[in-house]
Amino acid sequence: MAQNTTIPVNVGVVLDFDTSFGKMGLSCIPMALSDFYASHGNYKTRLVLKTRDSRRDVVGAAAAALDLIQNEEVQAIIGPGSSMQANFLIGLGEKAQVPIISFSASSPSLSSLRSQYFIRATLNDSAQVPAIIAIFQAFEWREAVLIYVDNEYGDGIIPYMTDALQGIDVRVTYRSVISPSATDDQIGEELYKLMTMQTRVFIVHLVTPLGSRFFTKADEIGMMEEGYVWILTDGLTDLLSTMDPLVIDSMQGVLGIKPHVPRTKELENFRVRWKRKFQQDHPKDETSELNIFGLWAYDAASALAMAVEKVGATNLSFQKTNISSNSTDLDTIGVSQIGPKLLQSLLSTKFKGLSGDFQIFDGQLHSTAFQIVNVIGKGERGIGFWTPKNGIIRRLNFTNTNPNTYSTSKDNLGAIVWPGEPTYFPKGWVLPVNEKKLKIGVPVKDGFSEFVKVTWDPNTNATKVTGYCIDVFDAVMGSLPYAVPYEYIPFGTPDGKPAGNYNDLIYQVFLKKYDAVVGDTTIVANRSNYVDFTLPYTESGVSMIVPIKDNRSKSAWIFLKPLTWDLWVTSACFFVFIGFVIWVLEHRINEDFRGPPSHQAGTIFWFSFSTMVFAQKERVVSNLARFVMIIWFFVVLILTQSYTASLTSMLTVQQLQPTVTDIKELRAKGEYVGYQQGSFVLGFLKRMNFDESKFRIYNSPEELAELLSKGSANGGIAAAFDEIPYMKLFIAQHCSKYTMVQPTYKFDGFGFAFPRGSPLVQDVSRAVLNVTEGDGMVKIEKEWFGKESSCSDDNGSSLSSNNISLDSFWGLFLIAGVTSSLALIIGIAMFLHKHRVVVMGEDSVSTKIKTLATRFDQKDLSSHTFRIPDQPYSGSTEPMAAVGASPSVTNCSPRPSTFSNQTINDISLSGEQGTFSSDHGGGQSSTTPSRQSSPVIVPAVELVDLNQERTNIPPTSH
Repeated sequence: MAQNTTIPVNVGVVLDFDTSFGKMGLSCIPMALSDFYASHGNYKTRLVLKTRDSRRDVVGAAAAALDLIQNEEVQAIIGPGSSMQANFLIGLGEKAQVPIISFSASSPSLSSLRSQYFIRATLNDSAQVPAIIAIFQAFEWREAVLIYVDNEYGDGIIPYMTDALQGIDVRVTYRSVISPSATDDQIGEELYKLMTMQTRVFIVHLVTPLGSRFFTKADEIGMMEEGYVWILTDGLTDLLSTMDPLVIDSMQGVLGIKPHVPRTKELENFRVRWKRKFQQDHPKDETSELNIFGLWAYDAASALAMAVEKVGATNLSFQKTNISSNSTDLDTIGVSQIGPKLLQSLLSTKFKGLSGDFQIFDGQLHSTAFQIVNVIGKGERGIGFWTPKNGIIRRLNFTNTNPNTYSTSKDNLGAIVWPGEPTYFPKGWVLPVNEKKLKIGVPVKDGFSEFVKVTWDPNTNATKVTGYCIDVFDAVMGSLPYAVPYEYIPFGTPDGKPAGNYNDLIYQVFLKKYDAVVGDTTIVANRSNYVDFTLPYTESGVSMIVPIKDNRSKSAWIFLKPLTWDLWVTSACFFVFIGFVIWVLEHRINEDFRGPPSHQAGTIFWFSFSTMVFAQKERVVSNLARFVMIIWFFVVLILTQSYTASLTSMLTVQQLQPTVTDIKELRAKGEYVGYQQGSFVLGFLKRMNFDESKFRIYNSPEELAELLSKGSANGGIAAAFDEIPYMKLFIAQHCSKYTMVQPTYKFDGFGFAFPRGSPLVQDVSRAVLNVTEGDGMVKIEKEWFGKESSCSDDNGSSLSSNNISLDSFWGLFLIAGVTSSLALIIGIAMFLHKHRVVVMGEDSVSTKIKTLATRFDQKDLSSHTFRIPDQPYSGSTEPMAAVGASPSVTNCSPRPSTFSNQTINDISLSGEQGTFSSDHGGGQSSTTPSRQSSPVIVPAVELVDLNQERTNIPPTSH
C-alpha cells in the first residue's frame, strides 16, 4: 500500500564507472537513499536513480547529462567526478534549470562561472590555502615551489595559493606544471630541475594516479632525503588510504592537509556496511578504503532527498522549447518546472551528515577545521588541526584561555617525522654543493643599534647580527636568481669593542679578510679606491641638526597678520560695494534705507560691515537684495571662520624655529659641533674649515641629545652633523626639541661593499633596485623606524604657519561680485523700464537724469511694502488711487515703516479735478475736503497721471 502512495522523482548520476572513485560513489549514493527512506517511511517522494557512465571523458560526461535531461527528464544530477567534466555540465544545468550537485569537483575556477544551479557538495580547493599558509608561518619558511597538474583541477588553486604566500612574504621561486599524461622520464626530468634549486619546500597539488608516480620517482632520485619539505593538498591527502603501500613507503615524512571528519558511531557503522557491500559488488577489486568523497556523496544524496520532499512532486514535467528544422540537441532541452523551487530547497537544507555539518553557503560546503597529517610508516598520523578562528591547534576540544587568539606556533603541532628523519625541522633552503660561504664583515658599535646590532651569547659564544641594514641585505640576497651562502662576522675585538673605524672595516675587504661589508657604510670617494660599492639603499646626504625654539609672535598688531594686505583691501572694498548695492535695491521700497543723505550714507557702511558679525538690524525686502545677501553671507562666513582659525593658530600653536640656520654662523661664533664616532663626517667638517678643537664625539642618540640640551657654552654642542638616516632616526625620537636644517650636503648613502671587480656587484645592485622599489623595503623601514613618519609630520607642521592670501578667496569674491553686479543691473533696468516715458521723452539728458533721480528718491508706492493692509495687492506696476478712510482703516494698526502719518488734507493730487471719489462699503460718494472733517490716518499715496508725465510732482515728505 505504501508503494502505491509514493511518487517517483528521477535523479541522474554521472560518474566514471570503471574507476575506484566512481565505484565508491555508485555504492554510497544508493546506500544513502536506502538509509534515508528507511528512517523516513512516511515521505511521499522517492528518488529514482538514473546512472550514466561518463567514461573518463569530458564529452562523455556532457553527452550523459544531455541524455538524462532530454530522455529521462531528471530533476537533478549528482556528479560528475572531475572539475573538467563539471565545467560543461554547469551550462546544461543552467539552461534546463536542473541542479548539478557535485561531491568532488573542487576547482576554484568553477566558481567564476557564477551559475546558481551548480551546487558544490564538497570543499572549494581554495579553502585549504589558509591552513597551508599557517604551516609556512609556523616554520618561518620564506620560499616555496608550486607543483601542480596541468588541467582545470590544477590551475584553479594556483592564483589563490600564490597571492596568499606573497601576503606573508613567501616568494614563489618556481612553478612546476606537470601534464596529466606525463611519463616517468618526463617527471624525472622535472624533478632533477627542482633538485638544482636552493628552495626545498614544495607544495604538491596533483591527482592520485599522477601523484603516486611522482613521489615514487622523487624517492628514486633522492629527493625524499634530509632538508626537503613536501606539503600535499587535500586532493592527495584524502586518498592516502587508497594508495599502494609501496607508494606510501616513498612518501615518508610528507605533510598533508585534509578536511576534518568527526568520528561518530554512525560513521563507523557505515564504514563496515559500505566495505561489505563494496566487496560484494566488486569481488575482483582490491580492498578499498572509504574516504571523504564517499561521505560527501552519501550526504549529497541525503540532502537531495530532503529537498525533493520539501518541494513535493506537484509538477515534474519539462517545458519544451519551440523546435525548428535547424535545431540542435542543445536547442531542444526543456526547462524543469520545479527546478527553481528545488534549488532553493537544497540551499536551505541543513542537517548533520556523516562528513559533519551539512549546509550550503554561497553554493558550496564550508569546512570548520582541517587536519594536518604526517605520513609515517604504513599510513598517516594526525599531528594537529587548523581552524579559521584559532589557527594551528593540537586538539579540537582544547580549552583556549583566549579564544580570539589566532596561533601559528609550531609548538601546537605534534612530533613530525621529516624526510630523511633529521632531528630538526628543515629551514626550507639549502646551500649549493661545494660552494663556500661568503664572509660578511659587519661593524661593531655602541649606538644607533637600529641599523646594525651585534650580540654575543655568553654560553655558546655565538654571535647574532640584526638591524635594518642586515634585513635589507638579506632581502637583496634572497631576491637573487641563484643561491649565495654567506655568514656575518663582526669586526670587533674579543671583548666586544670595535676593532677600528668604518674606513678600517672597508679596508679589510681590500685585504681579502672579508668577502663583503654590510652595515651603515656610506659610499664615499676615497673608499671606492679599495672596494666596489653597490647602488645605495638609503637616502643620501649629510645634514645639520640643531635645537628649536618657540617663536610665537608677541606683537600688538598680530590681529592683522592672518590676512595679507591685498585680502584686507579687497574685503573692505567689497563690504562697501555690497552696502551700496543693497541701498540701491532697497531705497525706494524700504523705510530702513531712507532718510537724510547723511543717514543713508551711514546706513550703507553700517549695514555692510555689520554683516561681518551678522548683527545687521535693517530688514531686506527686495528679492534681488535677498539674493545678493545670501551669497554675501556665505562669503563673510568663510572669511571670518578662516580669519579666526588663522589667528587662533598664531596665538596658541608653537611657531618653532631653529636656533641656528647657517653653518657660517657656527664658525663665526666658534660654537662646538658634534659628529658620530668613526664616521667619515670628521673629514667633512675639516674640509668645511671648522676648528678641530671645537669637535665633540657622540656614540648614540642619547649622547647626542644630552650634548644638544647642554648647549655649546655648557660642555655640549650647538649643532651636530651626520647622515640623513641617523638624523631621521634621532628626530623621530626627539621631534619636539630638534630639527634638521638645510642645506643637505650631497653624499651617496649606504651601500654594500664588495672586492673590486667582483661579479656580484652588478647583480646585487640590480637586486637592490628591486627591493627598494617594492613593498618589502617599506615593511623593513616600518619594522625598525616605525615612529619616524608620524613624528616627522608633526614636526613639520609646527615649523610653519602661513597667513591667508587673496589667492585662497578670489573665487568667492568673483561669485559675490558677479551676483551683486547682476542684481544691481537688473534693479536699475527695472527702474528705467518702469519710467520709460521719462527715458524716451524729448527733454534734454540733464533734465531726464534730474527727473529720474527725483523719482528714484521717492517711495515706490506700487510696492507691496506700502500697500493698504485690507487692500489686496494687484501686482500692477501703476499707483493705486487713494480711497476714503473709514474707521476700519484706523483700526488696522499698520507698521510705522509701511504707512505715513499724514492726514487726508496733505495728500498731493494730480489730475484735473480737486475732488476724488471712493468706493467704500459698496456705495459711491463725492467728498470735498473741509476743516470740519476730522483728520484720518491714511497711506501716503501719490496719484500720477501717466498721460501728463511733464507735470512736476513735489517729492513726498520723509
